[in-house]
Amino acid sequence: MSERPVAIRCRAITKSFGSGDAVVHALRGIDLDVRAGEVMALVGPSGCGKTSLISILAGLLSRGGGDLDVFGTDPGALAGNDRTRWRGANVGFIFQQFNLIPQVSIMENVAVPLLLRKHPRRDALDRAAELLGKVGLAGREQSRPNKLSGGQQQRVAIARALINAPRILVCDEPTSALDGATGQRVMTLIREMTATPDRVVIIVTHDERIYHFADRIAHLDDGRVTHVTTPSEALDEMRRTVALSLVVPADAASRSLPRTDTP
Repeated sequence: MSERPVAIRCRAITKSFGSGDAVVHALRGIDLDVRAGEVMALVGPSGCGKTSLISILAGLLSRGGGDLDVFGTDPGALAGNDRTRWRGANVGFIFQQFNLIPQVSIMENVAVPLLLRKHPRRDALDRAAELLGKVGLAGREQSRPNKLSGGQQQRVAIARALINAPRILVCDEPTSALDGATGQRVMTLIREMTATPDRVVIIVTHDERIYHFADRIAHLDDGRVTHVTTPSEALDEMRRTVALSLVVPADAASRSLPRTDTP
């Protein structure tokens, strides 16, 4: 991976919400590189800044300070309409709750990003049908979302995220609403369909069962990237933490033992 160029470069990225005594510092100087073709997972406790970071990388949120380069563009420097167009052309999103439109077919759901960019309707629907076939839903194009299982709905969401051939795919807790086996299948599909050298995938997750789908894992805490590991190193850290939590200090154990001496 080291020989590939850096696709996303973050330097001292900050973000705060509120003001005065009510200010919340969501990001406190993020430094992070993501290389072209890489799958990067972001992990850490709730409130550590993961959502703020991916929102800034995807051009949904303006940063407070620092420098950002995303495939040669600083999305924060773009004006409103230009940023919207950049996001539509370069970013795909997979959400934990699918966010499908219940009133229309899954084919129309998948076509939405292209239709919003004024692509011809027939071309958009044809491309949507092609992607539904690739995610294993051929023949279900006219089904409504409520006729599909959770795993099938997430596959629709994957197809929708990929229809504009994004250079950045942002996955926000993509397996949290799925059982373990379905989550593994969904992540396998995401990995297979996004394994190209000109794309990056960023996954926010609390699910250690999908760590192995990432190339590297960035650990966040209190608005900072504390360290970056491989998936195996991250799992080893978790095991050590669990093991340490089970160790009872000797003095604590002695204090808890009942007295055996008699007056």
